[in-house]
Amino acid sequence: MAEEALIVVDVQNDFCPGGALAVEGGDEVVPLINDLIARFDHVVLTQDWHPAGHSSFASSHPGKSPFQTIGMPYGEQTLWPDHCVQGTPGAAFHEALEWTKAELVIRKGFRKGIDSYSAFFENDHTTPTGLAGYLRERGITRLTFAGLATDFCVAFSALDARQLDFEATVELRACRGIDLGGSLAIMTQRMRDAGVVLV
Repeated sequence: MAEEALIVVDVQNDFCPGGALAVEGGDEVVPLINDLIARFDHVVLTQDWHPAGHSSFASSHPGKSPFQTIGMPYGEQTLWPDHCVQGTPGAAFHEALEWTKAELVIRKGFRKGIDSYSAFFENDHTTPTGLAGYLRERGITRLTFAGLATDFCVAFSALDARQLDFEATVELRACRGIDLGGSLAIMTQRMRDAGVVLV
């Protein structure tokens, strides 16, 4: 399994029940992901890591509410409740996540003016996180994704992995979705169409 890696996406307190942007059943993925972590030689984690006042927060746009969309220079942006603010308990990994084996933690969304769903690119789809280069240098070609949320950060990461010529599998049982306006079905189909293996 030297050429395989597990990418654990955003298993953070704010995305779990009681958090600022809770995904229904978000904490249910933790034991499943811990089992996956134990099986993989290489583990990478992503961590949503926003500065206060981030441009994706509805609170940064007077008169706007969470889950509305606005136009940004890089395209359409969903506005979110303030979440995963750098250094806050909400940004921390879920306490039951056995993540110490991780070789790399990719922090995303730290640029104030642009959001970042994917583990590989900011939402402009051109500014890289550096993950692709890291994986290629290590000879890793096959990626398995799990985490939160299926239809946003997991899906965008898996789609970018395929675009970058990595093999990509999503462990759906170890993911939970937000499902905004049918986004779960839409993104699931987009992943299938791109050649992502859905388990």
